[in-house]
Amino acid sequence: MEKSTAIGIVAGLVSVFVGMIIKGAPLSSMANPAAFLIIIGGTFSCLLNAFPMDTVKKLPTLFKILFRAENSGSKVEMVKLFVELSQLARREGILALEGKVQEIEDPFFKNGLSMVIDGMDPDFVSDVLDAELAVMEERHAEARSILTQAGTYAPTLGVLGAVVGLIAALADLSDVNKLGHAISAAFIATILGIFTGYVIWLPFANKLKVKSANEIAHKRMIIEGILSLQAGDSPTAIQAKLTTFIPQSERGELLEEG
Repeated sequence: MEKSTAIGIVAGLVSVFVGMIIKGAPLSSMANPAAFLIIIGGTFSCLLNAFPMDTVKKLPTLFKILFRAENSGSKVEMVKLFVELSQLARREGILALEGKVQEIEDPFFKNGLSMVIDGMDPDFVSDVLDAELAVMEERHAEARSILTQAGTYAPTLGVLGAVVGLIAALADLSDVNKLGHAISAAFIATILGIFTGYVIWLPFANKLKVKSANEIAHKRMIIEGILSLQAGDSPTAIQAKLTTFIPQSERGELLEEG
């Protein structure tokens, strides 16, 4: 599980509620069904107006990704795997890698290695893998834009909710005490709109962007390793080339075994 997502949501809620208590605002004022309907329902309706149904249906999948820890594997382990494959290929030939294909779980990696084993042209292999990566990146950007747009709609809907609440409050000016309560309740929609927009939707969109960038970097490393295998580079050359994808702080284990 991606702990930072859960911690971020809880910390955001605690910050708002504790801040309200410190400011003397009653927490009971948050029990405002109309405000929740305007913000949550309104944001969802905006998404339906902005995106095709097939795109909106991806929302549950996006939430799963946000709460799921990355499982792309260690880059150090990836370097070790390519070095092992290179040693096997130099010792027994490229066809000897066929037995290793079934052990690989990543479909992208498996597909690229299979093309190499089948003797396909290096340029063709590179073009296919780059095209698949570009399509994946475009798909990620489209899905991420759902949350980005939700983050822009929610705060504006908060203003709309406040206006609606003020209209209802100003409709009856006979009771001053009741008027004050109605005006304070009117701004609950603004709180919800700003909170969901800037604490949930936009940060979620950015986290998806970071996760996508990490996955793309991981697959670029795979492409480089596959093309190096196909070119017949030595294990030492492959290790040196793929080590450039690893931050300096994480290279210690690799250098110790080097």
